Amino acid sequence: MEETGDRQEERRDIEELGSAVIHTRRGTIHTLTIIGQIEGHQVLPPTAKTTKYEHVLPMLALVEESDDVDGLLVLLNTAGGDIEAGLGIAEMIAGMKKPTVSLVLGGGHSIGVPLAVAARTSFIAPTAAMTIHPVRMSGTIIGVSQMFAYFQRTQERILEFITGHSRMRREDFVRLMLETGELTGDIGSVLYGKEAVEAGLIDRVGGLSDALDCLHEQIEARRMETEGRE
Repeated sequence: MEETGDRQEERRDIEELGSAVIHTRRGTIHTLTIIGQIEGHQVLPPTAKTTKYEHVLPMLALVEESDDVDGLLVLLNTAGGDIEAGLGIAEMIAGMKKPTVSLVLGGGHSIGVPLAVAARTSFIAPTAAMTIHPVRMSGTIIGVSQMFAYFQRTQERILEFITGHSRMRREDFVRLMLETGELTGDIGSVLYGKEAVEAGLIDRVGGLSDALDCLHEQIEARRMETEGRE
C-alpha cells in the first residue's frame, strides 16, 4: 500500500528532524526529540548523533504559532554540545505560551540541563541522569584574563537560567557543579532520577505516560482559560 503525502511527510520529519505530531481527541501534540550533541555554528562529524539548532528554532516558532498544535513534548537524551545553541533552544521553549513538558530519558548532560528545565513541567525517568559541570570548551584557548571573564559570564548565564526555571537553589547548584571525585578526571556531579527531583532540579519522576498526562492536563486548563475569556 502506498503512503499518502501526509504520511510521507510525517516519516521524513521523524527520520530527519526527530519530530512527530500526535493527533488524539484530547488534543494535538508536537513531539520534539533532542538527542546526541547540540550542533551549533560548527558542523560535527557525520558519525556523531546531533540535534541541529537551525532546524529546532523555526520548528518551535511554528509550534507556538500553529492553530493545529495544542502542546509540545520534548524528549531529551543529550550529551551536551554548543552552549549558545543549547541556550537559544532553551530560551525558545521557556518563552512559549503553549503547554510544554520535558522528559529526560537516558541523560541530560551539561547544556541539556537548561533544556530540561525550560518546559513548564519537567520529568525524568527513574534511571536517567542529569550531569552538572562547569563550562568547558574545546580547541585553542588563549590564557588571558578576558577569556576567563568570558567563561565566568557564560557560566552565570547558564546558572541564572537553570535556577530561574527550576526549584533548585543557586548555592546547591554551584556546590554540585564544583564537586570533585564524582566524575572521572573532571569536576561536577551526576544526579539520577529521584535525586534530581529531591534537589529541585526536575519537577517529577515519571515515564512517557506521566509526561503525556501532564501535558494533556495543561492543554485542558489552557482551553478552559481561553473559553472563560471569550
